[in-house]
Amino acid sequence: MKDDVNKDPVDYVKPYIGSIGHLLTATSPTVMLPHSMVQVSPVFTPGITDVYLADKIYGFPVGACTIMPTVNCDEIQPSKCASSFDHDFETATPYYYSVLLEDYDITVEYTVTYHAIYYRFTFPASANSNILISALDAGELEVTDFRVVKGYCILNGMKRYIYMEFSRPFEGYSVYKEGRQEIVQQKAFKLEAEKTGFAAKYETSDKDCIEVKVGLSYIDVDQAHRNLVTEIPDWDFESIKSQARDIWNNALKAIEVKGGTEKQRTIFYTALYRAMSRMVNVTEYGRYYSNYDKKVHDCEGHDFYVNDGIWDTYRCMHPLQLLIDSRRQMDMIRSYLHIYENTGWLPTFPHLERDLDVMIGNHAAAFILDAYMKGYRDFDVEKAYEAMKKNAMECTKLPWRKGPLTELDKVYLEKGFFPALDKGEEETVKEVHPFERRQAVSVTLEWSYDDWCVAQMAKALNKEEDYRYFAKRAQNYKNLYNERIGFMAPKNAHGEWVKDFDPKLGGGLGGRDYTTECNSWIYTFHVQHDIDGLIDLMGGKEKFAERLDALFTEQYDGPKYRFLGQFPDSTGLIGQYAQGNEPSFHIPYLYNYAGQPWKTQRIVRKIMDIWYGDGPLGICGDEDGGAMSSWFVFSAMGFYPVCPGKPVYDIGSPIFEEIKIHIDNDKVFTIKAINVSSKNKYIQSAELNGKPLNEPWIKHEDIVNGGTLVFHMGPRPNKSWGI
Repeated sequence: MKDDVNKDPVDYVKPYIGSIGHLLTATSPTVMLPHSMVQVSPVFTPGITDVYLADKIYGFPVGACTIMPTVNCDEIQPSKCASSFDHDFETATPYYYSVLLEDYDITVEYTVTYHAIYYRFTFPASANSNILISALDAGELEVTDFRVVKGYCILNGMKRYIYMEFSRPFEGYSVYKEGRQEIVQQKAFKLEAEKTGFAAKYETSDKDCIEVKVGLSYIDVDQAHRNLVTEIPDWDFESIKSQARDIWNNALKAIEVKGGTEKQRTIFYTALYRAMSRMVNVTEYGRYYSNYDKKVHDCEGHDFYVNDGIWDTYRCMHPLQLLIDSRRQMDMIRSYLHIYENTGWLPTFPHLERDLDVMIGNHAAAFILDAYMKGYRDFDVEKAYEAMKKNAMECTKLPWRKGPLTELDKVYLEKGFFPALDKGEEETVKEVHPFERRQAVSVTLEWSYDDWCVAQMAKALNKEEDYRYFAKRAQNYKNLYNERIGFMAPKNAHGEWVKDFDPKLGGGLGGRDYTTECNSWIYTFHVQHDIDGLIDLMGGKEKFAERLDALFTEQYDGPKYRFLGQFPDSTGLIGQYAQGNEPSFHIPYLYNYAGQPWKTQRIVRKIMDIWYGDGPLGICGDEDGGAMSSWFVFSAMGFYPVCPGKPVYDIGSPIFEEIKIHIDNDKVFTIKAINVSSKNKYIQSAELNGKPLNEPWIKHEDIVNGGTLVFHMGPRPNKSWGI
């Protein structure tokens, strides 16, 4: 690692940031390239979700198999050949990982390319050194010339092909069954998780190094071989490691920062690394396999991407990627449309094997509209609109479901809100997910926004009748604003308010009867597309600002542990505001609309200071897709996309002296924060390209055309700026 003066961006990245969850999912120290098909992290002790606290390593991934070097161990089952390890004898970077397996005195190292993994194992002296391969589910492998192992493993019903080369021939090999050596020197054999496995056997001297190169493919074994020889043609570990490092460094240099503290730069570049983990490019040199139609396709110049949780990522991860790599975003939208053509629906979580019906909303509409309104249109726009409209008109709005309309959807279409059950009423609609429930308030609010997205697309395409229809539906959020209590609240199918609704603690676990993982204190502000309309509902800007103030101070009506027991996703609390969950993300910037932008400047700084760190506890929420990290990247630069689909960004408070955003059209947008510091968080004045800027937002075109935005910062609010 270089000293701080000479560090490159990649040297700041700490993949273990967030590897202890505050309540839910933790991050893993993933070695990958940006958006690469290959993503490798140690297989830690099963059941220990806070991976930084894991006591053992059970192996390392090779497709849907694991590889594990051992010494004097005749077991093949991962649970019986695991090894303890110590973080003090470990190196984790985006491009390279190293660890000492203490039980065997073996050093494991690996680095990656886009479609291959390069392992290096350094053994002690032993007459019984093994490299074990076991399947996560099932598979079939074949040995060639004591140097190559090839075949496939199956996971979730889909084949992952592998082609493995060993740097020196193994001296023998065995196939184990039920933990015992049973078949020796059989050329082809089947694997079954925890029951069968393969062991390449060596006699090693001290510091003996054996390398293994693994090509991966979703197409076939021959393609796995081609991927390997194309990307790792020689036995030169350090060269591949250096190449991976350069790729990451160039990717992270898309945004260059100066100033701030080393801790802030560490958090920033780690967050940018996380923001480049999704989506995953599964194209293999001009071809890709799609499990959505079970076919291999010629990519025709456009790559195919999978693995996206759009409920998380539409908010700021895709807008961030659009700024620095718009061409890739076009291919991602094309991938969404491929899935639509083969499933009949725009996906919500387009995984490798299938679309996972998770969360709520039609947020692919927001993803597509945001790109279109910012001028990026290299996709079939008419097909995209057709898909957006079909989801809006024909797909159920039920949480965690896909399929045709239900009786509950008909209430939404006819009355303008999604109906909730009354308290104590038994569920009778069979399509309702038994755990996720109806989430009726959140469904109404999020679909209102999505309907606004469809309306804007219809307007842009001169579909006036559709525009008027969906623009009216975009106002459905107003149907759930209960003026008496001042919150968004549930209604039953008859249009009556659910009695005794508690906006803080109502709705059971995660609020799921009424809301999605957060309560109504959060969701009352979930009207990104019509903030002025929400302000009017609340009685004007002053009252709106008072409601925001109350959000950040309101407590829990009892012990905090009890509140978090009901709302485990609502971590990163400041009052009822929950930075640990995505529906909160835009709320700190709403003060800009209330005429009090200095409060946005103060609260975003507080959130960055308190809830983002540079250690294992450094991410306050469920960071499983890059959204939490993307929020920090935007906010640290000093602006944020409150409403994807509108080509504007709301201004907050930058933390660095200078930021350079390298736009993919070779333009550079520079942000300078004069006198910025931890105390000097308030904007005193601003200029855009030499002209005074008196609004608390900037346009997308201002950024992508290049130029300079200058903030003059001070220790006290300038309450006349930006109002």
